[in-house]
Amino acid sequence: MREMIDLNRRIIELLGEDPAREGLVKTPERVTKSLRFLTKGYREDPEEILRSAMFREEYRQMVIVKDIDFFSLCEHHMLPFFGKAHIGYIPNKYITGLSKIPRVVDVFARRLQVQERLTTQIKDCIQQTLNPLGTIVVIEAQHMCMQMRGVEKQNSLTTTSDFTGAFEEASTREEFMNLIGIRRY
Repeated sequence: MREMIDLNRRIIELLGEDPAREGLVKTPERVTKSLRFLTKGYREDPEEILRSAMFREEYRQMVIVKDIDFFSLCEHHMLPFFGKAHIGYIPNKYITGLSKIPRVVDVFARRLQVQERLTTQIKDCIQQTLNPLGTIVVIEAQHMCMQMRGVEKQNSLTTTSDFTGAFEEASTREEFMNLIGIRRY
């Protein structure tokens, strides 16, 4: 941690600021704590989170947890991107505690990421751990690297999806999209 604090102090100097200035004295420590928090997903096991509340159940209809707020850091610029994740699965003998699904989103989101990989990692984790008949993940996000810099498009929204098993059938996917409130135009 000391090394990160020293590096953050050096970054402040390289930006042309005085790290000894009153408002910046504790900034290297605060930035270090912030980055450690924003990337804590590297130190957590998402499969263990799902297994910690995995229950045998014969339910075989769609389970959806939608509008899961998340934030992440773009791995290209280390700027935030944030939005909502919508997740569905069709159990095959096992379900998990509903709070575990947002926790899995947080584990993968709290790493340096791209939205496409985030979508697939969540889907793969649920599919491999619970072995459902199918899993689907849709993520809608705003990217500060597109809004604060670069093309500076403040109202842009990026949507990604990934799915397996039963969700490969168009009618099942369509049911999920209708239930989460995403309609075709």
